[in-house]
Amino acid sequence: MSNNLSHLLGRKGINKNLFEELGKAAFETGTPKQEALDKLRDEFLVGKSTVYGTVSFYDFLKPENKGKKVYICNGSACMTAGTQDNLHKKLSANYKEEEIGEMCCLGRCHENSAFHIDGKNYSGNDIDDIVTIRKEKSTTKERYNVGFKGSPILTSEYGSIKEYYKIFIDCLKQSPDELIVELKDSGLRGRGGAGFSMAFKLESCKNVASDSKFIVCNADEGDPGAYSDRYIMEQRPHELLMGMMIAGYITGADCGVIYIRGEYPESVDIITDCIEELIKEKLLGENINGGGFNFNFKVIKAQGAYICGEETALLSSIEGQRPEVRVRPPYPTQKGLFNQPTVVNNVETLANLPFIMKNGGKAFAAIGTNKSSGTKLISLDGYFNKPGIYEVDMGTPLSVVVNELGGGFGKPVKAMHIGGPLGGLVPVDKINNLTVDFDSFAKEGFLLGHASVVCIPEEYPLVKYIEHLFKFTAHESCGKCFPCRLGSVRGYEMMEKAQNENYKIDYTLMNDLLETMETGSLCALGGGLPLPIKNAMKYFENELAPYFKK
Repeated sequence: MSNNLSHLLGRKGINKNLFEELGKAAFETGTPKQEALDKLRDEFLVGKSTVYGTVSFYDFLKPENKGKKVYICNGSACMTAGTQDNLHKKLSANYKEEEIGEMCCLGRCHENSAFHIDGKNYSGNDIDDIVTIRKEKSTTKERYNVGFKGSPILTSEYGSIKEYYKIFIDCLKQSPDELIVELKDSGLRGRGGAGFSMAFKLESCKNVASDSKFIVCNADEGDPGAYSDRYIMEQRPHELLMGMMIAGYITGADCGVIYIRGEYPESVDIITDCIEELIKEKLLGENINGGGFNFNFKVIKAQGAYICGEETALLSSIEGQRPEVRVRPPYPTQKGLFNQPTVVNNVETLANLPFIMKNGGKAFAAIGTNKSSGTKLISLDGYFNKPGIYEVDMGTPLSVVVNELGGGFGKPVKAMHIGGPLGGLVPVDKINNLTVDFDSFAKEGFLLGHASVVCIPEEYPLVKYIEHLFKFTAHESCGKCFPCRLGSVRGYEMMEKAQNENYKIDYTLMNDLLETMETGSLCALGGGLPLPIKNAMKYFENELAPYFKK
């Protein structure tokens, strides 16, 4: 990452950024034309390699995307559900093969058969109406269960904007230091996977002197199987928006950037409409409510890259650079977006702030466990009898989630991949050993992460699932560090060879590969992938034995 390039790309400000301009240039054909790229290079004073490196990385900008009209979800949940081959067959009757592309993941994990046309998502039985969808460009209303066990912080209605935003107005009457105390008392940890203290992040940014600061919401919910952030953005959007505004007040930031997955078009529209509501209510802009605080939002639609879920790659993406992971230190709170102090948090983390500021940090800390306070949203896929989004107090037995809230499995399942592709692979006989909190999962050798659940049915070969994880990582790697870039490719090559040729994988070789990725990768993509593979090798040794040397 070049400091000079970050400064250069920030000279026009957040509202005129190279990343969005590239997206606009690609809108009609799926990839920008050369004339448009040349014009943007001149306008932003950057070299050909910078622009090409960015465009060629994203699924929705790269030249291979040209001419695509429909996209099939290739996420883990749809894959293990086995719905996508039939979906592809039905789409092929209506589109040419070269018009069909892939997206990962559309967040329709609760009913699968997911696909995307003309900026809209579809799933379930929608494919049976493909002729009408094409002709009328109609939309459908998806349905999934929403429930809770314990304290409904993120699943309860919040009423009118005027009533709800009294929480924010009351915050403006207190000092940022007083609000930091409440956050520290709450013990709120990041819900995106790392479990990092939010109070520490905000205080770190607050203590850096700068004329310009940013609050960036990482809404690039790329973990296949996860759709809890999408639930908040589409059904509880003002919890997120107010959370960002409170974070902005605490740190002294005057701009909130919401980076939303391109695979979530409905979220982009809903969040944009809600920001317009806040402007009409005069809750955004200059000197809000006469308190001397200025704040505005910027919504950015991403272009398809899982690595942008990593906070530093996300910042490079917004700037218009190739989304590579940055070496730390310096940390984003010191030098982030356009080299300005920046706090990056995910949707669910920020959405907890209104409750904490209304009820006090100690009230939040009283929910959950000592080390994992509050609640957690869990995404259940289509293998459950009652798939959907459920909120539980941290420390709730996993068995309650599976059997009570999810209604058990609709078909025989042997394992659950919890926490995204980098999360732990939990055999079903471990369900009674786990509670929903960071420490319980870590103690058992798993990872709670985003708390998305992708089920692996009895008949699905684990060797194919491991191959899928390696391929996913190889496709999504930013390429900056070789343990991730090369290790993921070597991994899926071995898995493919073991299935298709007279070849047995050497245990020592595989363990060396996993150790290299785990300890040598710059971020959690390469560093986290070994966890589910190690879990599979440990708990499903007999099933995998035919593919390994004795």
